[in-house]
Amino acid sequence: MRHNSSMLKHIIVLITFLISGACIAQDTIVKKDIKVGLVLSGGGAKGLAHIGALKVIEEAGIKIDYIGGTSMGAIIGALYASGYSAANLDSIFRATNLNLLIKDNLPRSAKTFYEKEDSERYALTLPFKNFKVSVPRAYSGGQNIYNELVRLLYHVKDIDDFNKLPIPFVCIATDIENGKEVVLNKGYLPQAIMASGTLPSLFEPSQLDDRILIDGGVVNNYPIEKVAAMGADKIIGVDVQHSLVNRNELLSATEILLQINNFRSTDAMIEKSKVADIYIKPDISMHTVLDFDKGNAIVELGEDAAREKYDQLRELASSQEAERPQIKTIKSNDTIALNRIIISGKNDNYSRGYVKGKLRYNLPAKITFEKLQKGISNLGATGNFQTIRYKIASNGLNEDLELPLIENQEKTFIRLGAHYDDLYKSAAMINVTKKNFAMADDVASFDFILGDNVRYNLEYYVDKGSYWSFGFNSRFNDFGKEIDFDVIRGNYEVPNVGNVNNINLGVTDLTNQFYIQTVWQEEFAFTLGVEHKYIKYGTRTLAELLNQSESTFSTLRSGNDGRTLFEKSNYYSAYAKLKLDTYDDRYFPTRGLLFDGDFHFYAFSSDFNNNFKEYSISKAKLGGAFSVFRNVSINLETEGGFKLGTSNVTSFDFILGGYGTDLINNFVPFLGYDFLSLPGNSYVKAYGRIDYEIAPKNHFMFSANFANVDDDLFRTGEWFTEPTFSGYAIGYGLESFIGPVQVLYSWSPEINQGNWFFSVGYWF
Repeated sequence: MRHNSSMLKHIIVLITFLISGACIAQDTIVKKDIKVGLVLSGGGAKGLAHIGALKVIEEAGIKIDYIGGTSMGAIIGALYASGYSAANLDSIFRATNLNLLIKDNLPRSAKTFYEKEDSERYALTLPFKNFKVSVPRAYSGGQNIYNELVRLLYHVKDIDDFNKLPIPFVCIATDIENGKEVVLNKGYLPQAIMASGTLPSLFEPSQLDDRILIDGGVVNNYPIEKVAAMGADKIIGVDVQHSLVNRNELLSATEILLQINNFRSTDAMIEKSKVADIYIKPDISMHTVLDFDKGNAIVELGEDAAREKYDQLRELASSQEAERPQIKTIKSNDTIALNRIIISGKNDNYSRGYVKGKLRYNLPAKITFEKLQKGISNLGATGNFQTIRYKIASNGLNEDLELPLIENQEKTFIRLGAHYDDLYKSAAMINVTKKNFAMADDVASFDFILGDNVRYNLEYYVDKGSYWSFGFNSRFNDFGKEIDFDVIRGNYEVPNVGNVNNINLGVTDLTNQFYIQTVWQEEFAFTLGVEHKYIKYGTRTLAELLNQSESTFSTLRSGNDGRTLFEKSNYYSAYAKLKLDTYDDRYFPTRGLLFDGDFHFYAFSSDFNNNFKEYSISKAKLGGAFSVFRNVSINLETEGGFKLGTSNVTSFDFILGGYGTDLINNFVPFLGYDFLSLPGNSYVKAYGRIDYEIAPKNHFMFSANFANVDDDLFRTGEWFTEPTFSGYAIGYGLESFIGPVQVLYSWSPEINQGNWFFSVGYWF
């Protein structure tokens, strides 16, 4: 009996052990680590819904093991795969103005003084080749977006195998030459995801490993099969792609191209949507691929759609291994140590000195990302290169900046502009610009202006950035203006002529300049040059009186064009200029500084009035703009000038009055008075403006200015007295596609008559 009892106990223990082992084994199977893949489709601005979906996926406790994406899905997916959390991504995109990034409007400060003038003179620029006008290849090059991606992904810059990212990643692009799918899982991550997202017509194609790539959505907008092949056991799919729309919604070339592309991808999604274990489809039909300004609402829609699948997400999370290393939140480095610049690519016409001069880096050195991006923007602002897909690569202790520069083949451009103002009246301009006209790094440009006053502007310069550049400029101006006769009579010792109070003054000015220029301390342009100027001032108002009595007006002379002449001389001078201009906008600045100093030494003259002696004119302007409240900014400026020497020549004296930004010689705008109203060989002026942007690109402005102007103000000390002249203005300004449209009413307490000033289009 004892033997049987012992045997029974052993059997019971064995059975208990086997049952426990089976339970443990069963529990192990339940707790098997499930690998979860995530697929993010393309969809432009709609892709911001991925961020909302990721927030809920994280909240449910899902650990993503693999990510695949296309276009905007590739960008969001790559950032997540590199270590950013959903909350990080939400903060990044909420703080980023994607519309500004996409437009590729490089900051004004990135442009040289030549390029600033070009961008603020012409309303339309078109490539011109073989006597044919073409259109740009895309709306944007995507340079600003690429700059941001390089900064955000700096922490994984040395990972060239995307399987070694914190989360393995793959994205899709399309080879534009053969229409085949290109799988991108190696290389420089910012380049890969930019290639995947180069939407035709919106961004120019990307060149990567001798292939020309465009948006992967053309061939595979939802690469679920690639994620499955990476090893995913379960797949979560987030689908935000563009569905077919009706004719009323096809409002742009981008929308039309997407519609054509979606003929295939829409059908493919019917089958692909069935493959995902959890399929999330945000309802964003009311938004377009370009609705980046609606980003917050789109993110919330992605969150709402994922919330509907929350129970499924929680169930999937429970089947994953509990222990998994957490990815640390990545903070973008503020400073990098650059050692070398390595230039490669297809670039025959721009020297290494030109490139380095534009970048303005003195290497080796530690520089901020802001300075890095600014240098790239400086180079991109020239328009001489395709979007610069640069790399930052470690070389041991420091980093190298690798620049694969691809030179733009478009060298000739036709540019158009239109303008109206109260001085030059109506004008239409056609420009021809030729790059590499005679040598590397050069530009030749010719403006021909038709309208009430025919004018021209010819420029040729060789641009070396911070290295010494040189150039030639020739400009012809001609206009007429009704002015007070006393302005001329006082300056040119013209006798009283009957009851004449006002005359129509005709101004002809031909200026030729040769100069050298360099950029100093990255912002200041320092210029030295020589100048020839031919000036003719005359009027037809006195011609009839002069013909009646030659003896009475013997001091006046007539020209061949029937004008009574006050001045007709050639002047030869040397000059120096120092200019700083960091205004964010020439016409409606909200921040930045301005300094413009000019010194002219007049050495020779043909001396029409027999009164020439060597003398100098010096002038300077200092200004600043800053924001005080949301949409409210203040612009303050002060300026002055004076004459050095005893010459009786008054042709370059200062004459205040009128409104504008491109007046010739020493004609100085002054609100409250008409053009050419207040003369003197010296002046001081203060100006202030409050600008309230009542709606995007719509400005309500109040302006005031004060001045002293007379002969020898600085010698007599009268420049520091209470201002003699003052003027005020209220106005409206609109930023239009042809340039600013401005209407101002100005008045002065010293005179009874107010003035309306109108300006339409860029000044030239």
